Amino acid sequence: MTIRRFRESDREILKEITAESFDGVSIDQNIERKFGLICGTDWQWRKKRHIDWDVEANAEGILVAEEGGEVVGYITTRLDKSTGIGWIPNLAVAAGWRGKGIGAAIVEAGLRYLKDAGMKYAKIETLDQNEAGTKWYPRLGFKEVARQIHYLMELE
Repeated sequence: MTIRRFRESDREILKEITAESFDGVSIDQNIERKFGLICGTDWQWRKKRHIDWDVEANAEGILVAEEGGEVVGYITTRLDKSTGIGWIPNLAVAAGWRGKGIGAAIVEAGLRYLKDAGMKYAKIETLDQNEAGTKWYPRLGFKEVARQIHYLMELE
């Protein structure tokens, strides 16, 4: 497996990995379950847009895991140089490739990128319904600092 910088040609496969990986652990999916489609868009469409936002914000900080020429996972990062806190907004490994150490390898590469960029801390978020994340992130060394509740209301 190799880990390399994002290329524009990766964008669509990262979106597909995102939609598949966040099934069951997405705020947007929770919204859809309660309110249905919003403005004709489903939760996957909204979640896939996060990749576009990550590319706009810090394409250099997107690292892609590749095995035999196939994109199998990725991590996105953001830098807040004024606070020294780096953020990992998105991280995913394609189905069929999980449990093989790819996630750990790309997190390690992402943390190295953040550190090399001068960040002193790394932040990641997950939903309490994401059992894998809530168990795995503390094992990697992340410390829980807060829980947040998301609300939505229809405006008529």
